[in-house]
Amino acid sequence: MPKILIVGGGYAGFYTAWKLEKWLRKGEAEVTVVDPLPYMTYQPFLPEVAAGSIEPRHAIVNLRSHLKFTHVVAGKVTGIDHAKKSATILPNAGKERKEKYDHVVFTAGAVSRTFPIPGVAENATGLKTIEEAMHIRDKLLTNFDKAAQLPRGSKERERLLTTVVVGGGFAGIEVFAELRSLASAILKDYPEISFDETHFHLIEAMSRIMPEVSLKTSQWVLKNLDTRGATVHLDTQLKSAANGKIELSSGTSFETDLIVWTAGVMASPMLRNTDLPLDDRGRLRVRADLRVEGDDGIVDGAWGAGDATACPDLSGGGVGGYCVPNAQHAVRQGKLLARNLVAVLRGEGPTDYFHKNLGAVAGLGLWVGVFQSGKLAITGWPAWIAHRGYHGLAMPTWERKFRVVGGWWNNFWLGRDIASTIAAEEPRRVFETYASRPK
Repeated sequence: MPKILIVGGGYAGFYTAWKLEKWLRKGEAEVTVVDPLPYMTYQPFLPEVAAGSIEPRHAIVNLRSHLKFTHVVAGKVTGIDHAKKSATILPNAGKERKEKYDHVVFTAGAVSRTFPIPGVAENATGLKTIEEAMHIRDKLLTNFDKAAQLPRGSKERERLLTTVVVGGGFAGIEVFAELRSLASAILKDYPEISFDETHFHLIEAMSRIMPEVSLKTSQWVLKNLDTRGATVHLDTQLKSAANGKIELSSGTSFETDLIVWTAGVMASPMLRNTDLPLDDRGRLRVRADLRVEGDDGIVDGAWGAGDATACPDLSGGGVGGYCVPNAQHAVRQGKLLARNLVAVLRGEGPTDYFHKNLGAVAGLGLWVGVFQSGKLAITGWPAWIAHRGYHGLAMPTWERKFRVVGGWWNNFWLGRDIASTIAAEEPRRVFETYASRPK
């Protein structure tokens, strides 16, 4: 029986395995998914998780609950020797081992790409995982708790009430606007803090934000953020974040206790530990049918999809001729990859991936959003409804859809839950403090 090894259980990996379960006949192939985490994260919901609008567990999909006929391995693939069709797996518990396969599917996604800026590695938080989104939410709420106890005008109080986001793409603008929305909403619960004391700064090196939408639409977003007390620094680079002190290329400087980094992604570095062909940006080279392709042609038994790949965008709408790394492509590529793999197993021909982007939609806090499709632009609450409608439907599995939409319904009547759970990052602290020790 052919063995299919899927490296990574994110969007593309989960959908590949999910659809293989649907389309493979019994006994036609054995499927294994390897990922260090037991769940897939629906990343478009991370800004709302950070803002307390979505319960964190509702934005993830447990692999074992929904992949009933797939062998799920909790661990990392640390290397691939495709010449021998062998992968090295380091499980979360147990010894490293070699795993033979007939087909390998690389869907390990991307990680945050940073630059050697002083203080970023030590003080910033990315926005690629559910844990990062939870930390951002808890950090902001905890900072409000601390600041409320400090005298007005103190430098520490100002530092705690200052939030910085680096990167003006979709993810950056969404989390920036969502955090501004959260901070404004909770002021009623913090009578000690005034609106004017809360400071939000977004730093973008380019001359505009959100290149996925028209310039006019992006300018509307800028004006909307400005009316909400959020400052956007365009044509500005972050020079240093050492010790939480922000220094900008414009000469402006201030201190902060919360830095969110969204300025780009790069393909999973694990690809460097393989003999598969990569492009000059470290992405896996794949054809439009999602088979890996090297200088000598198709690499038999190797497939790739999602953010870690350089997949041709046949619609002509990509960047540099390739699909941009986003959920729209990853989900659709995962589904097609499963169909193509089944076709190849049965001696049939694969189909090229083609997806014409129908538009871009972003949530900018409660009741504010933007939607762009061609020349059509919608702003305000109708776009926000479209944002929630699209992603509510796009969330995989009906079980997760009901949880997410149910949470929105509860929040509509009850408001956001603003309890910080930051103590969960040190779960044994209280026990250790009071635990008796041998004398």
